[in-house]
Amino acid sequence: MILVTLGTQDKSFERLLKAIDKEIEKGNIKDKVLVQAGYTKYKSKNMEIFKSVSNDRLEELMDEASLIITHGGVGSILTALKHHKKVIATPRLAKYNEHTNDHQKQIIEEFGRLGYIIPLKDLTKLDKILVKSKTFKPKEFKSNNENFKELITNYIEEANYTSWFNRDKFAILTAIINLFIFIILNLTDLNIYLNFTICYLISCLLMALFKVKKMSNVLTTIICFYLIEGLSLLLLVDSLGIDAILSKVLINILVVIIYHFLVKKN
Repeated sequence: MILVTLGTQDKSFERLLKAIDKEIEKGNIKDKVLVQAGYTKYKSKNMEIFKSVSNDRLEELMDEASLIITHGGVGSILTALKHHKKVIATPRLAKYNEHTNDHQKQIIEEFGRLGYIIPLKDLTKLDKILVKSKTFKPKEFKSNNENFKELITNYIEEANYTSWFNRDKFAILTAIINLFIFIILNLTDLNIYLNFTICYLISCLLMALFKVKKMSNVLTTIICFYLIEGLSLLLLVDSLGIDAILSKVLINILVVIIYHFLVKKN
């Protein structure tokens, strides 16, 4: 029996299940296939798919499995290794909206380099990896290996940083461009609020060009951000008498923070 585990990640990984289904249809997989799909909604006549099971039942299924196919989640890989199973792992990728970043690629590469698993970088080569799995002898996993624990901890910390950066890099870049244009226009003695409006329109143009789809209602978001920034500028410059450029810097920082939490929730 082959067990496929997709963990509890709140994004679909349908791409992997389609690849497995294809290999079943081609006759390259003859074993029974069970799938713990989590948030992935996929129907197949060739596989038995369930959203989740109890931890005890999952442990039983892992004991029964001759091969485990999973994503690049550290927890999923470690659980399979603790059961001394052959593991094929393939990363969720941000470009397919399977994760917020591509840190699973590095995690899988490192597990593979150490000889614990078989990395599957390209799903179109699943047939070749299945053949390789028949003769693959994984390195014995020792859960008390302190160096290994430190390695995984470092990857998790790096993943958290990368995740934050990938979510917010557009907002940061736009804020920098916006501020630069504001400073240039400010040197021309242009009315501060006209300057602000021009900069904001340029930011909206950048958002359109980069096709940002994080917000469910783009027009409402544009208006809300304009009001937040405009009122903040009015408060800082007119009411508190703070320098215009310093005020714009503070406002742009505020906008990036708000953007971060809006993107996180959408």
